[in-house]
Amino acid sequence: MALAYYGYDDLPRSLETVHLEYFEEAVNYLLHHPEVKGPGIGLLGNSKGGELCLAISSFLKGITAAVIINGSVAVVGASIHYKDETLPPVGIMRDRIKVTKDGIKDVVEALKSPLEDQKSFIPVEKSDTTFLFLVGQDDHNWKSEFYANEASKRLQAHGKEKPQIICYPEAGHYIEPPYWPLCRAALHILAGGPIVYGGEPRAHARAQLDVWEQLQTFFHKYLGGES
Repeated sequence: MALAYYGYDDLPRSLETVHLEYFEEAVNYLLHHPEVKGPGIGLLGNSKGGELCLAISSFLKGITAAVIINGSVAVVGASIHYKDETLPPVGIMRDRIKVTKDGIKDVVEALKSPLEDQKSFIPVEKSDTTFLFLVGQDDHNWKSEFYANEASKRLQAHGKEKPQIICYPEAGHYIEPPYWPLCRAALHILAGGPIVYGGEPRAHARAQLDVWEQLQTFFHKYLGGES
């Protein structure tokens, strides 16, 4: 189930506050669907979707396994709200934005560290989900490897299972299904123009092949299917 959450039909046109109750409705729908094996479900998120998967896993029940592809452990761009709790977005330092010789922004250093902006840190320690983090080490959208490692540290500090982290040298931000072309630069809403997403074509293509295998193996293992 691919769930739109803004910019579609009657949904909000832009991201200002994300209400997790909306996702909770979708989770409950799947948990009670006759074609869903259960007892839990899996989440897969890339980029902002990865950030939301971490938040959903931290606040909601019924999430058995989640794959986070280049996601953030800090809330970015829009507040996340659930019941009486709101996580504010991490600060942006626009003076750290660089511009390439082609005139494209490089924003990888622009976000404050979640260690400095603790209120924006998604409380992954509340989660009982098993995580797989898939990381492009040439991600220029944000520091995905750092975020994955910080999520791992926090989980372990609270007695939770150490998540699996798989890193891909020279892979960029948008690690998509195999044979999709590398998105090296594209429009970014928050940056107000095109930004560099990183990645070397051959290494990125190989990463997409392996990621596709890894996430299927992971979901088969933890969602009770057959390998």
